[in-house]
Amino acid sequence: MSYTEKEVQTPLGIANVNLPQDQPVLGTILRAGLPFHQGFLNYFTNANSVFATAYRKVKKTGAFIINIDHISAPELDGKTLIMCDTMLATGQSMVKVCKELLAQYDIKQLHIAAVIASAEGIAHVRANLPKAKLWLCAVDEEMTSKAFIVPGLGDAGDLAFGEKV
Repeated sequence: MSYTEKEVQTPLGIANVNLPQDQPVLGTILRAGLPFHQGFLNYFTNANSVFATAYRKVKKTGAFIINIDHISAPELDGKTLIMCDTMLATGQSMVKVCKELLAQYDIKQLHIAAVIASAEGIAHVRANLPKAKLWLCAVDEEMTSKAFIVPGLGDAGDLAFGEKV
């Protein structure tokens, strides 16, 4: 991201800080991404938000496809978009949502932020969104046969908001 250096008066003196030149738009996939999204909103206090509902539709074979029910977004033409998701497992949801947004808008820069990613998910994102910049806190090499990251941290949505019924 592009930054401008600015002097900021603190209670104890002056600090030189880097501030983004353009206010990014923050996006997330409901519901697991909400806690991480909120953390970004705490930093980018004036950012607009994109919300998408996407989920795995599991077939009888155990394979799944990603369904998107809804995307709510402000104007994104010429904007920097940071998509925040707690976990990037297969990367399929993230890629599908981002491709939908890229088809509708002329997004200036796309960043994808995740707390934990799988090696497979990273490869999928890089293959399908080669211009996206990835911000990752940790990479786990393994996934289960149901495409859950190991060791991961469990279902982020359930951990934050309670188990689904």
